[in-house]
Amino acid sequence: MLEPLRHVGNPKFSGVIFRRTFPQVRNEGGLWDQSAELYPRLGAIPHESRLEWRFPSGATVRFAHLQHEETKHDWQGAELAYIGFDELTHFSAGQFFYMLSRNRSMSGVRPYVRAATNPDALSWVKEFLAPWLDLKREDRAQSGERRWFVRDGGLILWVPEGTEDAKSVTFVAASVYDNPILLEQDPGYLANLKALARVDRARLLEGDWEIVAGGNMFRREWFAIVPEAPAVMRRVRFWDLAASAVKEGRDPDWTAGALVGITPEKIAYLEDIRRVRTTPKGVEDLVRQTAVADAARYGTVDIAMEEEPGASGKIVIDHYQRQVLFGYPFRGIRSTGPKEEIAKPLSAASEAGNFKLVAGAWNHDWLNQAEAFPPIAADVHDDMVDATAKGYARLTGQAEWQVY
Repeated sequence: MLEPLRHVGNPKFSGVIFRRTFPQVRNEGGLWDQSAELYPRLGAIPHESRLEWRFPSGATVRFAHLQHEETKHDWQGAELAYIGFDELTHFSAGQFFYMLSRNRSMSGVRPYVRAATNPDALSWVKEFLAPWLDLKREDRAQSGERRWFVRDGGLILWVPEGTEDAKSVTFVAASVYDNPILLEQDPGYLANLKALARVDRARLLEGDWEIVAGGNMFRREWFAIVPEAPAVMRRVRFWDLAASAVKEGRDPDWTAGALVGITPEKIAYLEDIRRVRTTPKGVEDLVRQTAVADAARYGTVDIAMEEEPGASGKIVIDHYQRQVLFGYPFRGIRSTGPKEEIAKPLSAASEAGNFKLVAGAWNHDWLNQAEAFPPIAADVHDDMVDATAKGYARLTGQAEWQVY
């Protein structure tokens, strides 16, 4: 929040500082409250309806959220000389890189971005900051060292200084011990960090970017990513259903459909993931549209879905058979064991190098879920890996399934 103050004498300057959700901006002691301690000292006037401060020169600093992925498009056309992200791992890569396109200005201030974050081993941020955080990297960057990158089709390419269209970035490592004023004013804060559970303590106190909560069945390095799968395979699209739409303050489950194929030599491929959080009707539309697309591209693709216990589960399967997927090879399948048991054949095949991923935008998120599977926290999603494991078990017959 102090960073943009160096420019507020410039009447054309505008900046914005983001938190992921609106309540995080307005929470007691949050960004808006803290700015009220600082900005009036330079004569700034608050416009609370916009969460914006206007300085005597006409410069503005605003606080905002990007609660949903599509919220980023609200900023289309904006020109922002300064953009700040508080807790960068809370934002998606799509939001971050889209907002870079809004980081432009005719004010004379060279546009720039600042972000602060706590470690998260499974976030896109760690992947983005690989030159500093990848312990296996031979040419690791030092804290504060600048590197240059270009982004091509979603891929980060690190390039020499002076490369056309390259952006510079640096990462500065820090810990609570680098904030002596905080420790002096709140001596109990350090004790609170030390009292956290092991994973949170390692992240928030020790700055550990490697530690992962949960996960003991898959390792990222087991999965080769290939450009395409063989044409001749048996395929199944397995759906793990959820019918909860996104609502403020909730993080509901996702519906995920995994397209798994296997060759006669028993080499399996995960070719595609479809994933959505929407209404039951929206889920039905996605399942139907995907069936049409799969059939057009691959020919015969079996479709399967877990049948929940009880009469309600039978009703859902019957509805999909008679209406949503009529005319397609669809089956409801009832599992007889926990998801960890169902995933064991997939884990063994992956470790042996017999399960590969076809390159796609979903790879990073899928690998993150795999490393955290089975999750030990209720708010950690496993839908993509769960659907994949059940699809693989369906193709190989290595799990206990009853087919109806």
